[in-house]
Amino acid sequence: MISLAELQHRIDAGDLSTEAALAQSLEAINAKDKAIGAFVCHADHLRATNAGPLRGIAVGIKDIMDTAEFPTEMGSPIYRGYRSRGDAAVVMMLKQAGATIAGKTTTTAFASVDPTPTLNPHNHGHTPGGSSSGSAAAVAAGMIPLALGTQTGGSVIRPASFCGVAAIKPSYRLLPTVGVKCYSWTLDTVGLFAAGVDDVARALSAMTGRPELLLPSDIPTPRIGVVTQDFAGAPDTSGAEALQIATRAAEKAGASVRTLKLPEIVADAWSAQAVVQEFEAHRALAWEYREHHDAMAPLLRAKLDETRDTTPAAYDAAVATAHRARQALETVFDDVDVLLALSAPGAAPQGLASTGDARYNRLWTLMGVPCVNVPAVVAEGNLPVGVQLIARYGADAGALAAARFVEQALGR
Repeated sequence: MISLAELQHRIDAGDLSTEAALAQSLEAINAKDKAIGAFVCHADHLRATNAGPLRGIAVGIKDIMDTAEFPTEMGSPIYRGYRSRGDAAVVMMLKQAGATIAGKTTTTAFASVDPTPTLNPHNHGHTPGGSSSGSAAAVAAGMIPLALGTQTGGSVIRPASFCGVAAIKPSYRLLPTVGVKCYSWTLDTVGLFAAGVDDVARALSAMTGRPELLLPSDIPTPRIGVVTQDFAGAPDTSGAEALQIATRAAEKAGASVRTLKLPEIVADAWSAQAVVQEFEAHRALAWEYREHHDAMAPLLRAKLDETRDTTPAAYDAAVATAHRARQALETVFDDVDVLLALSAPGAAPQGLASTGDARYNRLWTLMGVPCVNVPAVVAEGNLPVGVQLIARYGADAGALAAARFVEQALGR
């Protein structure tokens, strides 16, 4: 993979020009993407800027985010060839930080569940995950150092786990969703993929202008609470192994680690997430569902057909449950700095019929808290499996620092 931090060091030292850094990414895209299929489209030439912390950094943009220079097709024939007049807010944040947009990465239709043709770079017989499949795969394959995705259920953390890259789903609305196709306005969150936790932190700091998100030179030793989300069902063997290995590594590195049971209302919120997501999806995709029903991707269409009769009363109850759960979760962080949890049930499923299961992600998306994926083990078939570090709402710097602590502990 391409390290964003290493590129920055070399560019700052004068050892690598911004043009040469971008040329390396373009060469890698041209050499590798025919086999992986991570990009919907990409530039033939990447133009460098000479200012900003992300100068010389090529970025992939999930194809539900508006880009003036590339079509935004949202994984659907309904929007084939569609071009916006301007860029999404997060795309402009990247450009203002000096980054260069390399192209648009594949997405499931409207960031839902119908798989893309993108292959897992570690094993082409397995899914890279969804819905940010192209972004995760492009970083994992070493084509680009940075990519944007979105998470409504588990579409940043899960593909990061499957593809063996670092990623952050930040606190809700740390990154704006203006110019991003909406699925659920309560849940949709823009996230980042990169080679390692330091790379993710540098990119998020540069985009937001928040130096406090950069990792400190001395990473503090965190207090970690391990949660298994038993209400979400048992993990696969590889998922359980990843959590155990990460737990032992953190303990060996000196962290205070203990198992926590989440409040019952938090488990109730896990069930409520689907009600919130699909009720809002019916409104966000109302035009497409009514005017282009037959052109919608089949799994998404079936899901919307199944949930079309969800009542406002059921939605209001789910929102109220989520509100109480967020309050209860806040008290959990009085005793620990971060939670350590599964990023996915296990390794990436075989084949491309499914993008995997978001059952270990959707609660945290509803809670709006920052989550950082760290690769933990490599399972049979050369398939990575990650774990996620979760902090209280707004404590993105703490989540990143704890993730770096665990990343270093696993590296030892």
